[in-house]
Amino acid sequence: MSHPALSIPAFAVPHAITPLLEVQDLQVHFGSKPAVRGISFTVHEGETLALVGESGSGKSMTALSVMGLLPDGGRASGTIRFAGRDTSTLSPAARRALRGGEIGMIFQEPMTSLNPVMTIGAQIVEALRQHQPLSRTAAKARALELIDLVRIPDPKRRFQDYPHQLSGGMRQRVMIAMAVACGPRLLIADEPTTALDVTIQAQVLELLDRLRRDLSMAVLLITHDLGVVGQWADRVAVMYAGRKVEEGDPSALFALPLHPYTQGLLRASPRLDDAQHYTQGPLTEIPGSIASAAGQDGCAFAPRCPQAVAACRAAVPSLRILESGRKVACPLAHQD
Repeated sequence: MSHPALSIPAFAVPHAITPLLEVQDLQVHFGSKPAVRGISFTVHEGETLALVGESGSGKSMTALSVMGLLPDGGRASGTIRFAGRDTSTLSPAARRALRGGEIGMIFQEPMTSLNPVMTIGAQIVEALRQHQPLSRTAAKARALELIDLVRIPDPKRRFQDYPHQLSGGMRQRVMIAMAVACGPRLLIADEPTTALDVTIQAQVLELLDRLRRDLSMAVLLITHDLGVVGQWADRVAVMYAGRKVEEGDPSALFALPLHPYTQGLLRASPRLDDAQHYTQGPLTEIPGSIASAAGQDGCAFAPRCPQAVAACRAAVPSLRILESGRKVACPLAHQD
């Protein structure tokens, strides 16, 4: 079967310098405990921004804040603008239309995100009809197109399958199909390759990048693995303990990581080469465990940092913009 072009809703494209998504000073608290501490970033039309960091760094809470889907007890402050609109001012109905309509999301665990007692076809149809005025027949036809679009073989047969009948990679493709069903302008992919083997990881990332180009989407890619994003992301932002510690072009960041945490992540991460194989070589763990975002004096990474000096423990480093445009929150970082 050929891969048809879906009819995507026409949107007015803003001026090139206007971000599609703009997050300013986002803070997330659960009671008195912070999970995200003042992160800011932008995502422009058609680009991929990767948010990278260990589990517990605040990446997923950042993504859920953008979607307005924080767990019970979570409270977000700061400003989130999508296509120039402050999302905090939207009515509940407008917020629901935004989620799944203009912003799609792939959640971490497809087996827990998919309904085990509904066929995958029925779940895609349901996602479509929540946001588009389609008859059940038209929605089924679109669902078959989507199953084909994400390159699941034999769409008519797979339409009738339940999630447990599919492999992990196929379930992830179903999640992608549901996320792009309504032609979103922004796709948030939260750890889309977790628990997949390396070959399937590369296929899923390639699929996401192809859909980004074919559907003219922006992508916010959430991952703990710097090694897999170098060839897919336009920019990489590194998070640690709820803060952004470095941001830049992937090639420059990989060639010369400036923050000690980024340096440690790269030493601990295998990388894909041009042939989609992981390069060989020893990996080095970052000593210690990730700090809590709560109760920090100074740089949260200082207890694990081999370069830390007294100034690192005295105050939280500000995020500096270097002449090259790189951003780094480390008083010792510099570019020659």
